[in-house]
Amino acid sequence: MSQDVTPFTPAGARHRLVDVPGGRIHLVEQGTGPLVLLVHGFPELWHSWRHQLPALAAAGYRAVAIDVRGYGRSSAPDAVEAYRIGAHVEDNVAVVRALGEETAVIVGHDWGSTIAADSALLRPDVFTAVGLFGVPYTPRGGMRPTDAFAMIGGDEEFYVSHFQQPGRAEAEIEQDVRGWLSGFYATLAGDTKPASGEGAVFFVPKGGKLSDRFVTDRPSWLTDEELDFCAAEFERTGFTGALNRYRTMDRDWEDLAGQDGAPVTQPSLFVAGELDASIAWLADAIKAFPSTLPGLVSSHLLEGCGHWVQQERPDEVNRLLTAWLDSLDGPTTTQGPTRTR
Repeated sequence: MSQDVTPFTPAGARHRLVDVPGGRIHLVEQGTGPLVLLVHGFPELWHSWRHQLPALAAAGYRAVAIDVRGYGRSSAPDAVEAYRIGAHVEDNVAVVRALGEETAVIVGHDWGSTIAADSALLRPDVFTAVGLFGVPYTPRGGMRPTDAFAMIGGDEEFYVSHFQQPGRAEAEIEQDVRGWLSGFYATLAGDTKPASGEGAVFFVPKGGKLSDRFVTDRPSWLTDEELDFCAAEFERTGFTGALNRYRTMDRDWEDLAGQDGAPVTQPSLFVAGELDASIAWLADAIKAFPSTLPGLVSSHLLEGCGHWVQQERPDEVNRLLTAWLDSLDGPTTTQGPTRTR
């Protein structure tokens, strides 16, 4: 594929399509050295790692950002079952192999954090270390996920429950893809998120829409040109592939029965924005890191930062990420969470 797919593809990076068992995965790679696989979340693309690709390449790493299956230029199977966690793990392993490598460090954000953690859990022979951004590792537990989410919100519906019925969320989002994306990005960003009641955006009132509580400002870290690109990709693909990740959560729970409560033992990194609502909801998961992430090297909460950490604070994230990667070549010591301005 052409190097000029977008005007903000980092200089020296190139776009490729590689074969995987479920079709093809589109990726953007830059640099040479140990492989670092970057996995985005919802609703994003490889583009969310645009600031990390050149920084990792300059630090001596081969940085590869993928479009997760169902997104962008990667294959988007029709069946909901095609998006269960095992399929994503297989995609990641196949990408590593297609690039001529045996092992990689895997780093994920949002849903990509979960995919990265489970890739490390299920294939420790391939993924030798794992970085988690925004969403902490939560081992498989005793309650079926949709049952747990149905208990949240009282008279309103938690967004994960809202996403379960095929076609329902798509009908809302695809009426105005650019506007919906802009509102979703802005509402979860540190510089534009609501001053109070920010958690309410994740709950849908009866007869309402998720977007009813979005803010209207575009976040400062996303240009109009970049928003246009993201919107154009989702206009072309639709949102079903992206939303199907939510719709396989119960299947994942069944598939991971053999890993109930299992820790991820490889060296790990956790970075999140202190204003990210996920940090409040999943506070117990972070407290459990000594047992669930026994290989944790460092944990960081970025002050004033929202959900989109690697886009909101690229320089700071690049510094933390490259320092952690460099530490993997020598002795590591587990550190408690630190707050960074």
